[in-house]
Amino acid sequence: MDPLDQERAKIAADAERELTRLWRAWRTIHEMCQDRGYELAEEEVRISLDDFRDRFADASGAPDRKKMTTSFRPTDVMLKKYTPLRHPRDTEDPKPAIGTIWIEFSTETSIGIKQMRIFAQHIHQHNFATGILVTQASITPAALKIIPVVLPQIIETFQEQDLLVNITHHELVPKHVLLSAEEKKRLLERYRLKESQLPRIQTGDPVAKYLGLRRGQVVKIIRKSETAGRYASYRWAI
Repeated sequence: MDPLDQERAKIAADAERELTRLWRAWRTIHEMCQDRGYELAEEEVRISLDDFRDRFADASGAPDRKKMTTSFRPTDVMLKKYTPLRHPRDTEDPKPAIGTIWIEFSTETSIGIKQMRIFAQHIHQHNFATGILVTQASITPAALKIIPVVLPQIIETFQEQDLLVNITHHELVPKHVLLSAEEKKRLLERYRLKESQLPRIQTGDPVAKYLGLRRGQVVKIIRKSETAGRYASYRWAI
């Protein structure tokens, strides 16, 4: 093989590896949104590598991140889980604190304040409730600090390398189920507890981040037991 053919073969192999990495991250993102409660068809979640290549590869066979944008609406079940309890003084039923999510794979190799502002403005202008930015590298601390200042919507960030494997599929990770406001109320009443008396889980915990847990929410953790079969514990997100 002459040097030119070798170079072409190397470029093709590199493009295929990059495409496979992005396919794995893409599937994890879709599994994550499905687990949170967004509306997804099963074929979207289980997309094959060949179908992914047909949709998102450019002429050279490399992934085109500009095409890898998507959005999902919450299911009725998810809307119910994110609806706060009605206060006695309320004249109208409370609205769900959730809505359509926007997901974008950044084409930038580094993310600073400028890139984060552009993403935040897109979320705000199109009235998305949540935005997920998947990046190729870590985001600068200064860029992360502007997120709460820019807009009231929720912005989450993930690195591609952290999405190559779905952590919730590991046998040592128990099932986590978000409680609705009503379920949380019944739990605290049953055990006569204040939420602050529950064991805690940091919102930055990998599984909490996967589920998009917010401060004040309570998650039910279901573990297997050799004696009891299954048992549940609860964590308060802080």
